[in-house]
Amino acid sequence: MPELPDIVAYLDALGSRVLGRPLVELRVMSPFVLRSVDPPVDLRHGQIVVALRRLGKRMVMVFPHELFLVFHLMVAGRLRWRDPGKKPGMGPRQLLASLEFENGTLFLTEAGSRKRASMHVVAGEEALQTFDRGGIEPLAATLDAFRTALGRESHTVKRALTDPRLFSGIGNAYSDEILHAAQLSPMKLTRSLSNEESSRLYDATRMTLTAWVERLRQELGEHFQTRSPRFERG
Repeated sequence: MPELPDIVAYLDALGSRVLGRPLVELRVMSPFVLRSVDPPVDLRHGQIVVALRRLGKRMVMVFPHELFLVFHLMVAGRLRWRDPGKKPGMGPRQLLASLEFENGTLFLTEAGSRKRASMHVVAGEEALQTFDRGGIEPLAATLDAFRTALGRESHTVKRALTDPRLFSGIGNAYSDEILHAAQLSPMKLTRSLSNEESSRLYDATRMTLTAWVERLRQELGEHFQTRSPRFERG
């Protein structure tokens, strides 16, 4: 499942293509992908994308008057950009939705038969915040805030790092790399960490996530037009 670095790389690639541009048409191709009914999906048509945001493991496309389009890719969902007139490059069963702009089309796709990727149309900041699980941003948090989040409940370090109520955007893949870099057992209890160990974990979290953000930015680059990013580690 895409995590913080993957989502940041996606949003960077999207920003140069859709920010400040009007959405011409949003088409829903799968009955399973749209999980909201109010406001209606056609509210987005003709409105300009004014911002892009990450909310945990979700991507948010922001329109005027606090209107939002929220994407959750889950395990097999992907975003693919195609220039005008270019085909999506996937079979119809894998196409969930398309967002057409004057300079190209963004396709939401999902491989496999289990359709878990989702899209919500949301009105109002308060409604948007219901998707926020409350975890702190690991790349913005101070060491004290990081330690406070770790010690909020008695968990293993692995479970704490992947708890969206404690840390935003970290899942199994990156937590394993973080713990390896910090030289800590995933089974160690958070409240038994020494100050030196929690400092080491803080530094390893920031270092690992930052390194992967830069790596995925480079991998994605112009390939966003021809293939979706690879979320597999290694």
